[in-house]
Amino acid sequence: MHFTWSQLIPGVGHQYSHVATLAIASLFLILLGIRARVALGSGNASVVPTSSFSVRGIFELLTESIGKLSDQVIGHHGRQFAPYFTAIFLYILFNNFLGLIPGMVPATENFNTTFALGVFSFIAYNVIGIKHGGLGYLKHFLGPVWWLAPLMLAIELLSHILRPLTLGLRLANVMTGDHTVLAVFLGLFPVGPAIPFYLMGMLVSTIQAFVFTLLSMVYVALATASDH
Repeated sequence: MHFTWSQLIPGVGHQYSHVATLAIASLFLILLGIRARVALGSGNASVVPTSSFSVRGIFELLTESIGKLSDQVIGHHGRQFAPYFTAIFLYILFNNFLGLIPGMVPATENFNTTFALGVFSFIAYNVIGIKHGGLGYLKHFLGPVWWLAPLMLAIELLSHILRPLTLGLRLANVMTGDHTVLAVFLGLFPVGPAIPFYLMGMLVSTIQAFVFTLLSMVYVALATASDH
């Protein structure tokens, strides 16, 4: 078993390293969010864009970019979900980046964590679908033809149940592979030749956070379009 910084925390063993990393990431992002909210202010000051590179500026840029993507994927009502998708993206991205630090075990390498994120996304888009379409959302599980309803119901239920599983497996497996490759090269070359693999790790971490967020957008788009 290799050393991890989280093991220095009393009561945290090797098998709970990912839980400690998740707690650290959560606490840091909560404090960062509070800092950005305080910087946002209220009244007229909150609608004036910041003129300098800051925590507030980063949050505004990220939320605006994801809001535009939500409009493209979901439609005219997608902007209202921008804070939700931004939170997903930032949370996964930060946890992925923590794995690039030598001695840190990223929570997103553990399937229990990524599956829980998938279940959260599953619950969220179903709640949004029911809130948006009411009974119309539930009808799409039965298909367009009444005599195929039992078959369509089984297929749709299986498809929806597998979504959290596939979301979790994709994220956990890719991040495990990426950080394993980085760890191997760090063991061989602590500096210099390992730099390209750090850059590759950052790219993979960003892409995987984006893919998870994009798929969550697609699920919300399908849920909110069920009444058309």
